Amino acid sequence: MFEPMPYLEWIAGRPEAADHDLGSSDLRTYRSDGSVTPAPLAGLPDPEDPPPLSASIAAEYGVDESSVLVTAGATHANFLAAASALSLAEGDRIVVEDPGYDPLVHTPAGIGGTVERFERPARSGYPLLPSEIASAVSGQTALVTVTNRHNPTGRLTPREELASVAAAVTDANSRLLVDEVYGPYTAENDAEGAFGGVTAAGLPNTIVTGSFTKFHGLGGLQVGWLIADESFVERAREVFMHVPSVAEPSRALARRFFAHRDELVAESREHLRRNHELLSSFIEDRSDLDGEIAAGCTYGFVKHERADGDELAEAAWDAGVLVVPGRFFDAPSGVRISAGRSPEAIEAGLDTLGEVLDEL
Repeated sequence: MFEPMPYLEWIAGRPEAADHDLGSSDLRTYRSDGSVTPAPLAGLPDPEDPPPLSASIAAEYGVDESSVLVTAGATHANFLAAASALSLAEGDRIVVEDPGYDPLVHTPAGIGGTVERFERPARSGYPLLPSEIASAVSGQTALVTVTNRHNPTGRLTPREELASVAAAVTDANSRLLVDEVYGPYTAENDAEGAFGGVTAAGLPNTIVTGSFTKFHGLGGLQVGWLIADESFVERAREVFMHVPSVAEPSRALARRFFAHRDELVAESREHLRRNHELLSSFIEDRSDLDGEIAAGCTYGFVKHERADGDELAEAAWDAGVLVVPGRFFDAPSGVRISAGRSPEAIEAGLDTLGEVLDEL
């Protein structure tokens, strides 16, 4: 149980050690200086008599407060989702998208799930296909797990397509987990869901997880959430008793975020827009790279015409540039490249990466 997670072990310490971080996908322009308050929230006044954090999250997603459980980040929320689903189901099978994010495979296996995979076909641009999911689930399936945006490709699945996926999972008497940490990564006015993104919250038999880490750049808070029907949330709350809770200072800072929600979301969306333009233009201008940065996104999966993912990542690292080998996402032919840092830092990193590519 609880085997090592190769990606998390590999990435630990690398963003801080890199001269140019093109591996981290959270929208963060500052380095932590050890202060309790993250830079984007520093100097902002606290709200007077704020509602509970769960109520603010519920309002953002358009659900009842009883459908929200505040967690210590999205990883915590995904753990609780898998553990709760396994405890409620007759079977122990957990079906996870392929390619996919490493911890979403290893965490459920660590708590006793039998993990199987279904394909998001590369030939079609990695879509979520209800037919693929329907053929992968059975009466022994406790949970089907997907990401939206897809990690590592950045493909965004609209809510109406997620509804079709949820229907296929419901027909099999299973549950769907949608990790939405990248859900708000959208072009302006593209969507009307939580934080201006796309959400599956409220769909039948569907669990949604998210956090302040990626779009908001507030990973230091370690605040996330799980959204599901009330009975599932109650079971998750029971499981929650076995693991650490959310620190009250983090809850207080999260309430401060919601008091200034509109201006902070606008700042993140502008950051997203500028970095998307930088990264998409870089990929489009490189004839030796095959890949696409989806509209409104700041990361994606790309392949080099001569080097595989490990070769490219190693050559980049030798030059001080961090990109992530695709093998950590079941796609060893390429790398995931991300533009999360400040536009100036991304521009410098892409210039250096271009020099690396010229020498391959």
